[in-house]
Amino acid sequence: MGNDHSHHHATKNLKVAFFLNVAFTIAEIIGGVYVNSIAILADAIHDLGDSFSLGTAWFLQIRSNKGATNQFSYGYRRLSLFGALINCVVLISGGLFAIYKTIGRFIEPEMPDASGMMWFAFLGIAINGYAAWKLSTGKSMNEKVVSWHLLEDVLGWVAVLIVAVILQFKEIPYLDPALSLAITLYILWNAIKKLRETLFLFLQGIPKELSKEKIIGEIVAVKGVVSAHDTHIWSLDGEHHVFSTHVRLAKLNDISELSAIKKEIKQIIVQYDFEHYTIETDLDGEECNFENEL
Repeated sequence: MGNDHSHHHATKNLKVAFFLNVAFTIAEIIGGVYVNSIAILADAIHDLGDSFSLGTAWFLQIRSNKGATNQFSYGYRRLSLFGALINCVVLISGGLFAIYKTIGRFIEPEMPDASGMMWFAFLGIAINGYAAWKLSTGKSMNEKVVSWHLLEDVLGWVAVLIVAVILQFKEIPYLDPALSLAITLYILWNAIKKLRETLFLFLQGIPKELSKEKIIGEIVAVKGVVSAHDTHIWSLDGEHHVFSTHVRLAKLNDISELSAIKKEIKQIIVQYDFEHYTIETDLDGEECNFENEL
């Protein structure tokens, strides 16, 4: 029930963010033409790309909620992680494009419409700020990555507001590209970090909050357990994790000892709240083809 609520919450958040971004992109295009601001029109193109990313994330989040099938035994939850990967790439690509445009402004500085910039900055901060706040409370990797898209927009509009206020009093054409460059570099740095984290999970790395050695140590400490091998820990989507292991047992006197050992091991595993876990027991003298696996 808790997992279903979490995924429903993520889907709803992405849906709200998507429609807010699309509506604001349309407003930017109309407003950019009205105030004759190339900067706002350029940002509208950027937000159009964000809208595509949000729409993709929303679609993938919905698909990730579907249950297991014969073809996908773990369901579609890794689609959410795939969506996060796509959005990381789009965010970094957008940042590089923004740097390219900023360099152009340094070479050929232009004075924007300060009054128009200021009003759109207030609107941009309000709309993107609300959407970023909604997604910042999400737990899925998809929500976290998409929130960086919106944070980029919020910080960008804060810069526009600062520049607009200053330009009301003094003409400094280089101020706009300077602030834009600083914000873009900050966003790129965090986007690259998030991409590394997403790739780590996508390649089935062990989630950072879990320790394979610690879990194995707790299992081996159970009376009757000789060793553990072929142990694997990975994450489906950055939020729901999977565990499997083989446990070598000492010589048992009767079947009741086996049941007691398995029950104690399960009590250890359950406290880590794995989405799925598999524990295979190898009896004394029983051969295991994975004995030499960690």
